[in-house]
Amino acid sequence: MTTDPVHPATPPAWPAVTWEEHPWHLYADAPVSRRQRSTHHGPYRAAVTAPIADRDLALPAALVAECEDAATEIARFDAETDATLGTAEIAPLPSVLLRSESAASSQIEHLTVGARQLALAELGEHATRNATTVAGNVHAMQAAVELADRIDDTTILTVHRALMGERDPQAGRWRTEQVWIGGTSAGPHLADFVAVHHTRVPAAIDDLVTFARRTDLPVLAHAAVLHAQFETIHPFTDGNGRTGRALVHAMLRHARLTRRLTVPVSAGLLSDVDRYFDALTAYRAGDPAPIVDRVNDAVLAAVGHGRRLVGELETIRVGWRDALPARRGAAAWGALDVVLGQPVVNVRYVAQRLDVSLTAAQTAVDQLVDLGALAPTDGARRRNRTWQAPQVLRALDDFAARAGRRRRAGE
Repeated sequence: MTTDPVHPATPPAWPAVTWEEHPWHLYADAPVSRRQRSTHHGPYRAAVTAPIADRDLALPAALVAECEDAATEIARFDAETDATLGTAEIAPLPSVLLRSESAASSQIEHLTVGARQLALAELGEHATRNATTVAGNVHAMQAAVELADRIDDTTILTVHRALMGERDPQAGRWRTEQVWIGGTSAGPHLADFVAVHHTRVPAAIDDLVTFARRTDLPVLAHAAVLHAQFETIHPFTDGNGRTGRALVHAMLRHARLTRRLTVPVSAGLLSDVDRYFDALTAYRAGDPAPIVDRVNDAVLAAVGHGRRLVGELETIRVGWRDALPARRGAAAWGALDVVLGQPVVNVRYVAQRLDVSLTAAQTAVDQLVDLGALAPTDGARRRNRTWQAPQVLRALDDFAARAGRRRRAGE
């Protein structure tokens, strides 16, 4: 193995990745063409990340100010939602925003799913493969938020295990093979980026965890750089992007910018995915400013999308409450908030959430059907029937459409 570091004339303040050679051998019976065998023969170059635990992060003053502005907007969004809805009534909204963020993060990796399918997967009902995968991302986001006070290697492995679940025998384990982005599956020689060699992953993660514990950096710059370094290390065979974006939320919670809500940052990143990936490339070349700038913009977009979604959900809920004829205290009143947070339900789910009998839960569901808040799910079986909240599903799908709408140049 030989090392070939890049030495620019004026070293940047932040270290660019360097490169080292490793041998590559295709199996004799590998199902590839002669051209592919010739291309993917001999040594390849993998990235080497420099330690960043104690590195000075020099950013333009204007960019640092933007970090503070974006951080203020996150805290304001969290606080104003409490003030608008009341702490006792906000219960479903964290789960709604968490699912929205999880779906947006997955959509960056072309795992698209509608709100109805995601809700079915969360309920344990039959759903598409993509919906099941995105549901795993919900669990990863939840794990990241719950473990925010302890960001270490165990946290990262726990988040990845929650994300990948039982589908991947490597879930929650550092990879033991080389991975790369782009190119072909035959080898890394034509890849857009070859991540660090797997033997370097544990030490690189240890350095990253030490960096995560710093308290001398603007919160959003800190989270953006941690995310970019994580993506450069690429410590897993699959699920790196979604795990890395979940860690951004752990950093926001760890810094106490958010107390109850999940700000849909990935939804903000969706507005220009190419710029997001270009910023990661610039980071690997030694310039952290673009990824910090991109995360700032994503946060501001996310707060805007989040405010609109919260407003639409509150309008739906007020309309339901004004029209509900049941006496206050009846199970139907509690069921309103249940279906706001889980817009596809069955009777057993409602009974468990409200701690009432199946009979009382069925009565509540029937009242919400009469109200128009719920409707039988199309094609649902008579046994184990499910009901959906069309207004809530429409608001969530509209949110996803707005978040994924690409901006034109100059906008």
